[in-house]
Amino acid sequence: MAHSTEHTNIEPIPDGGWRIGVDVGGTFTDVVAVADDGTLTFTKAPSTPEDPSIGVIDAIDRLATELDTTTAALLARTGRIVHGTTVATNALLERTGARVGLLTTAGHRDVLEMREGLKDERYNLRLAAPDPLVPRHLRIGVTERLRPDGTVRTPLDPASLAAALETLKDGGVTSVAVCYLHSYRNAVHEQQTREAIEAAMPDVPVSLSSDVFPEIKEYERVSTTVVNAYVRPIVESYLARLGTRLTRSGYHGPVLVILSHGGVAPIEETIRLAAASVLSGPAGGVAGSRHGAALIGAGNLIPFDMGGTSTDISMIVNGEPALSATRGIAGFRIALQSLDIVSIASGGGSIARVDSGGILSVGPESAGAMPGPACYGQGGTEVTVTDASVVLGFLDPANFLGGRARLDREAAETVLDRLAHRLAVSRAEAAEGVHRVINTQMAEGIRLVSVRRGVDPRRFALLSFGGAAGIHITDIARQIDVPRVVVPRAAAVLSAWGMLATDLRFEISRTHVGDTRMLEADAIRDLYAGMEREGRSRLARVFDGEVAVRRSADMRYGEQIFEIDVPLDGVDFAAAGLIEDITRRFHRRHEDLFTYSLPDQESVLVNARLAAIGRLPMLPQEPEVRDREPAEPRTTRRAYLGGWQDVPVLDLETLCPGQVITGPAIIESATTTVVLRAGDSAVPSGALWLDITIGK
Repeated sequence: MAHSTEHTNIEPIPDGGWRIGVDVGGTFTDVVAVADDGTLTFTKAPSTPEDPSIGVIDAIDRLATELDTTTAALLARTGRIVHGTTVATNALLERTGARVGLLTTAGHRDVLEMREGLKDERYNLRLAAPDPLVPRHLRIGVTERLRPDGTVRTPLDPASLAAALETLKDGGVTSVAVCYLHSYRNAVHEQQTREAIEAAMPDVPVSLSSDVFPEIKEYERVSTTVVNAYVRPIVESYLARLGTRLTRSGYHGPVLVILSHGGVAPIEETIRLAAASVLSGPAGGVAGSRHGAALIGAGNLIPFDMGGTSTDISMIVNGEPALSATRGIAGFRIALQSLDIVSIASGGGSIARVDSGGILSVGPESAGAMPGPACYGQGGTEVTVTDASVVLGFLDPANFLGGRARLDREAAETVLDRLAHRLAVSRAEAAEGVHRVINTQMAEGIRLVSVRRGVDPRRFALLSFGGAAGIHITDIARQIDVPRVVVPRAAAVLSAWGMLATDLRFEISRTHVGDTRMLEADAIRDLYAGMEREGRSRLARVFDGEVAVRRSADMRYGEQIFEIDVPLDGVDFAAAGLIEDITRRFHRRHEDLFTYSLPDQESVLVNARLAAIGRLPMLPQEPEVRDREPAEPRTTRRAYLGGWQDVPVLDLETLCPGQVITGPAIIESATTTVVLRAGDSAVPSGALWLDITIGK
């Protein structure tokens, strides 16, 4: 694919230049610029679902205005743009991806529909089977067969393949997935098939399972490959439009995309592995949280990212986020390594309704960016969480988005009055009820990632970010007895900021099933050495800086049906006791996760993994505020906190580091609002991060 943002190498940021992070959300597009002295400038613009690249340019235009320059001048001094996109996510959720054809080994075309023989709700007898992304008539069996060791049992039959391709052409497919049995051991038949597809259907992109996910487990492999084929044309088309718009606006540097594993990759890699961009946006928030954990010296954090349509929750343990290979979205399995993020359909745009029994519910439906909440004045007629925030006095209608937009308080009151009538309560009580419901749902989301996994959330601090989080976070923390909340100065755009704090990352994996007692150390050394050569080679095409390598393994006990990720950092691969060291680490990791280990049972290494990491320059630390008097409240505002009261309102940007703000109080910035309740106290850091102690 040729467009002007592709470059063969990633150059250093020029002196006096900027790096820009862009995060496209369901309601707003966030953009952050970081100067080489660490100065942060950020803003938001409404997202444009019909073409997200329009919203990206709108946000960059606003950013240039904030910096008192032109868009062309800003982009001319920008050395790098890092982008988080929801294009692949939305294509899956809305079923708007490509028309995919699947070629697979004869007799195996129904694996995609049979899945693993399990239902999401195993006791729900009426649960309908999910519709596969590829209809059965476009899933074609091809005559070929490899043995489990990768040797050829039945050669690829050209006539069978030619007939399959004719069927796909007649079916009007726009993307092809190829997943042959045991191709993770030997890609020869898949590669021959790609050559035939490129000759017969030259304009149709091809996704091979041996490229996308070369690992054992047939359903995971075929599902991941099909998802990749389904979203790839959409991702490629979007990145082409974005590149064209950026070039026209004056940008000629590299564009990097953050992927689901938390690292960034060039556009070419993002297109090849499009399925890895499905959790692109939330990954930026976790990357920012990881960086923030180091800045504030708090290794154990629960990142809490509340946006307009959803809330993403994860965990940082000892400074590192967890990875998972069991993620999926919209019921489709994506077995690529990704950050372990739980998303719940609760956000500022979540719609509140009263059912026939008089029960109030909030979400999962959202008003989105258009028409948005009623208070946006764009024709919305449903009650949303943001409308409730306006009615409760938490948001200043005259100072939304730093004064760029004005909220329609009367419209919010009108829709809340209808809800209040159905509930037979006052308007304020109805709005408070909406907040209680949504806060309870989000508190349950935190329990889902912590308590239900055997982790006590009270040992963690909540890192609150996303445009809507600050209004709700102190009440949520109180519900789950978490004593500390941290709110970054750039809370409303932390995902965009976090994308600038991560590195280039290429993931390599190889299946190597074997009882560790039978493995040969030299074979394991050769396996990892080969993966390292491949990873370094792929990095060298775009990067010539410092390279780091992280090794890990998927391992299990012999009778288990699942594997756990075992980090191998610090293992001496040249040592004589290599296998014994790996085995000990597996037992220790199993005990850390499940409180027990079984050293007498066989330990099985299933997949070897390696991450080749290109170290990008560290994000400069924000300059600290000095020599400032404690700030006084800018004004007071009537807010409903169990009853109406006059609450002091302070401007975040004028606070003095170290001053203590006690609740009830409202702290505002251009893009976020933080509500302190009675008993809470907040202390700003030198970089104006709020460290909040939650009252009982």
